[in-house]
Amino acid sequence: MKKIVLLAGLSIAAIAATPAAAQDTQTAAPTGGRVEALVGYDIVSFAGESEGGILYGIGAGYDFAIGNSAALGVDVEASDSTTDYFDLSTGRDLYAGVRATFAVSPTANLYVKGGYTNARLKLEGFGGENGDGFRLGAGAQFSIGGKAYVGGEYRYSNYESDFSRHQFAATIGTRF
Repeated sequence: MKKIVLLAGLSIAAIAATPAAAQDTQTAAPTGGRVEALVGYDIVSFAGESEGGILYGIGAGYDFAIGNSAALGVDVEASDSTTDYFDLSTGRDLYAGVRATFAVSPTANLYVKGGYTNARLKLEGFGGENGDGFRLGAGAQFSIGGKAYVGGEYRYSNYESDFSRHQFAATIGTRF
């Protein structure tokens, strides 16, 4: 599964880079600060079993132009989930990473991201435990007027102790 997710992320990056390179000078990758809210579906897997719940959180980042139609940026996020797996509950999930964004039209961008993530797991009767791991993701953003945007994202996170998650998130945000 890890190989499939990695291959999908690399494929999206390659596909995104091709049209971005062919755009005219009016298509520019977004730069500057951004904040967003997110909501979606969280599928937690542990020891071969899976359970789903609602994902919600906030994120922020800053993008730097590396060309007319590409930008590199930093991302941070704090999220939580309603996912419970028998006596195991997911808690907050913190993420920090990097992101590459490619403009594919004047109002649409594709991006790939990756970085460090730390999730809190709570086992009934035993308290909580933090799990360190990595996250890979890919998504799209569409301008809805001014500096506001909406988007969608898939991300895969893998933590210690055979714990992982697949998340599908919808975002709404603004740029500064």
